[in-house]
This record gives sequence, structure tokens and C-alpha cells, in this order.
Amino acid sequence: MIYKDISVKKIPTDIFTGVIIALVSIPISMGYAQVSGLPAVYGLYGSIFPILIFGLLSTSKQFIFGVDAAPAALVGAFLTALEVESGSERAVQIVPVVSFFVGIWLVLLSNLKAGRLVSYISSPVMGGFISGISTTIIFMQIPKVMGGTSGTGEMFELVEHIIETSRTRFNLMSLGLGTAALVILLVSKKFIPRVPMSIPVMAAGAVLGYTGFADRYGVARLENIERGLPAWKFPDFTALDVSDVMSTSLTIAIVIMAETLLASNNLAVKNGYKLNNNHEILVYGLGNLAASFTGCCPVNGSVSRSAMGDQYGGRSQIMSVTAAVTMACILLFGTSFIQYLPVPVLTAIVISALLGAVEFHLAESLFKRDKHEFFIFCAAFFGVLLFGTVYGVAIGIVLSFVTVIVNTANPKRSFLGIIDGHEGFHSLERNTYAVPLKNVVLYRFSGNLYFANIDVFIDDIEKAVSGNTKCVVVDSGAICSIDITAADRIAALYSTLKKNNVKLYFASHIGPLNDRFRKLGLGELVEEGHCRMTIAAALSDAGYSAPYDTEEAPAQTVSSPEDRFGIHEYEWAFGTNDKNNKTK
Repeated sequence: MIYKDISVKKIPTDIFTGVIIALVSIPISMGYAQVSGLPAVYGLYGSIFPILIFGLLSTSKQFIFGVDAAPAALVGAFLTALEVESGSERAVQIVPVVSFFVGIWLVLLSNLKAGRLVSYISSPVMGGFISGISTTIIFMQIPKVMGGTSGTGEMFELVEHIIETSRTRFNLMSLGLGTAALVILLVSKKFIPRVPMSIPVMAAGAVLGYTGFADRYGVARLENIERGLPAWKFPDFTALDVSDVMSTSLTIAIVIMAETLLASNNLAVKNGYKLNNNHEILVYGLGNLAASFTGCCPVNGSVSRSAMGDQYGGRSQIMSVTAAVTMACILLFGTSFIQYLPVPVLTAIVISALLGAVEFHLAESLFKRDKHEFFIFCAAFFGVLLFGTVYGVAIGIVLSFVTVIVNTANPKRSFLGIIDGHEGFHSLERNTYAVPLKNVVLYRFSGNLYFANIDVFIDDIEKAVSGNTKCVVVDSGAICSIDITAADRIAALYSTLKKNNVKLYFASHIGPLNDRFRKLGLGELVEEGHCRMTIAAALSDAGYSAPYDTEEAPAQTVSSPEDRFGIHEYEWAFGTNDKNNKTK
């Protein structure tokens, strides 16, 4: 059951947080509805039933659904391409049709089990994506603090809009109120994080609007909204050719699926619970169908509102249900209150929440621990910021796969020897007292063999073989699979070594690898006993038995067995290079 883990003690906090989210959703939803080409009130309509459905059916405890930036911008661009005027009656007819097909696509994607795609997205990609989305929305909101309107597009367009606003619509009092509100929120978040300062800040803003202070200094307020809930009706499919909307709706559906799954999974990992991704996509589809039937634009997971819910301690779906019910009550009884809310104060609340969602702490950690992962984070971050949601996710995913390929193409590998008085075979590179066997090459390859790394495998062995080499034993314990390209190259290597009277063995691998050898034409290795369960068995078949003859050992400064055992354990943990030992 979805609600089985809800804490009774947390319910009051969830309800309180839901009310805050509903209040903050007013300017956000109204603004994005206008971006999509609809009158502002439809943003509030989209903040009732889609959120209610999401709260009742979702496995995501904390994520908030609603009218949001990316789908609204895509719908707005679609209307522009059709030369449909924003806010017109034709726009009001077309947008719900888009929402309907977005919902249908999402239901289909759920049935196709598209949720598994999230498994291929790494934490750096996810963190960079969320940070990029959050930063983009912050850039969108900045002009509203200065007295202008929300921006659209990617970073360059948003910066251009900020500059234009500063030249043509700049209001000093608006900037002062927004900045003051933001400072209060950020300082309180640092020193009194459990106090929801957004409520007194919003109340103070409403007082300034009610007393006429905002009007006196030209500070923008939210527009008055007609009272009443939205009417349910089927979209008008005759408003446009359905073929025109199919590709756009599919694009929007993919954006909603990718953005919401990434962000909600990120929040789930942070707070220690799991999501049913395919079920989530189905819920997204049902939410968009509800948006369509109430005349709204496509709805999406909201990073800003979810970050705010997490900040104020919301921990269950009751938060979403409360937000939906609160918005319905506002539309029924509190529309007169909306007109007193100053835009810059509400915008400051949104920016404060988004700053908490930007994961620069993850970027700092990645920079210290793994530069490659840090680069992937930056690529996803700037990809979203510069090119938009779809391209940002694509860049991050491609880089993740490239990293996987690079890592598997160059796996850990080493040549092995023995340590006097110690069992087993050990890396010559990592152990001071390990020495190679005489006339034998022992080689460990820690990865599957396939077209991208077989050259490394062959090259290592060919360089190690000398005129005195009689036997090559591959420690294949970490090799679970092999492709046909690698099999063909190994067959050629086996033939070459055999002509030079050098025996090639594979040892310590799992049994199914022998089946793979036979299937790919390497059956001779198995049939002639060149595949063995242990390295010792391979050496015995080649005529070498313990105690093994070794190459001349280098001069040692420590000779007692006790010291050798101690150093062996130390080098196993830290290696032989002092620079790698951070604790020494």
C-alpha cells in the first residue's frame, strides 16, 4: 500500500507544508500557464486534480506535481509555430488536446516499462540535471524580482531577458522587496531551519499589497482571479489536425518522464525510499489526462516545490493531497486574497527553495573524489542550462555510457608472482616481495573480454612473452563473458604461441565461460585441457609444481617471514606507492 509507511506524528507537518506549497504554487502556476499560452487562472486549475491524483496514487512520498516550466515552454513554442496567439480562444482549445495526447503517451510508456531507463542514469548525471533545472528556473525568476516578467528559453535567452528587463522595466522598490525577502529566507534557513519563514514573509507581502504600498511604488501584484473550480469536459479534437500534435506531445511526454523520474528518484535516494518507476509514469499520464479534462497545459514534477516541501519537513503524499485541497479552497473562497500578493516577494520564496535544490555540494565531493564523474556532472548541468532539458539529459547519459565503455576497455590488470612463505599468486606491481615464476607469465585481467579491450589484453601478453617463456597462464576469474571479436583474436594468439612452443592457459573462471569458448570456436582450449579451475592446476599441467622456481629476487631490506607477512597485508591495503597512502 502506498500510505503504509506514513508516520502519524508527521501528518501535521505534512499538512502544514502542503498549505505552504499551495500558496507558493499560485504565482508559479499562473506564470507557467501564461508561458504555455493559456490565461493565468488555468495554472491554478492545473494545481488541483492533477496534484490530487498524484498524491493519491504515486509511490513518491515527497515529490510535487503541477504546472511547470519545461512542458509549458514546449507548448508555448508549439502554439507559436502554429501562429496561435497566446491567451486566445483558439489557444484555450488547442492546449488541452496537447495535454490529452501527452497523457496517452505516458500511459503507453508505462506499459512499455520505460521506467527501467532510469537505471542507466548515474548519480552525477542526476545531480547535474537537477542542478541545471534549478539554476535555469532561477534565471527565469530573476526578472520578476526586478519588476518584469518571467523569462523563457535557455541561459543565453534568459540572460538577455534579464538585461532587457533591467533597462526597460526595472523597479528599485521591487528589487528591494525581493532581495530583502530572499535574504531573510536564506538567513533563517541557515540559523533557524525548522521555522517556515516563507509564511510570515508572504503575510508581510500581502499586508504591503493590501495597504496600497505596493501600488504606490509600482510593485507588481498577482492578478485577480475569478472564483470557482474548473469545469470538466473533453478537449475539442477538431481544434487542430491530430497529426500535428503527435510528435510534439511525444516530446513533451518524454521530457516529463525523464525530468520527473530523475528528480523524484534523486529525492527518494536522499531520504531512503524506493519508487516504482513504471507505476510513476502511469500516474504522470493520469495526471495529464486530468489536466486535459480541466483545460490545462501538460503538468510535470516540480523541482522548486518539491525542494520546498523537503526543506519544511514534508515526508508523505499527504503533502500533495493537502496542496490540492488548499488550492481548491483558494479558488472557492480566497481569490480576493491572491490580488494582494506582491510578485517579487513570492518569487524570492521560489528562488530560496531552488537554491536548496542546486547540488553544488555533490559537485564539490565529485571534484575531490573522481574528476571524471565531476566532468559528467558539469556536462549534464551545463547541457540543461545551455541547451534545455532533453539535450542536457542526453549529454549526461551519453557521457555515462562513454565512461562505462572507457572503464571496461581499460580494466585493472596485472602480472602475478609468488611471495616466499605466502600462499597464492600476487601482483608484482603492488607487492614488494612478489617475484615472477621462471619461464612463466602469470597475467590477471579484471574484466569481460570484448572488441573494445581485446587489443589491450593481446598487447600485454605479447610484450610479456620472451624467448625464455614456456607458459602463459591467464587468471580469468574476473572474466565472465567474451564476444566473437575477442574469441577470434585469442584463437590467433593461441596459434602463434603454440608455434613458438608456448602454452596458453585460462584458469579460475566460472564454468559458463567454457561454454562460451566452445560456442565461439575456442573449444580446443577446453578440450586440450588449457582451461583449468585453478592457476596451480594450469601450472601443473604445463609441468610446473610447487615449490616453484622463480626469477632472481631483488635485494630486500626486510627478510623475516613475520615482516614479509605484515608488509604484504599493508601493501594489499595501500599499495607500494607512498603517494597513494593518504593515512601514512
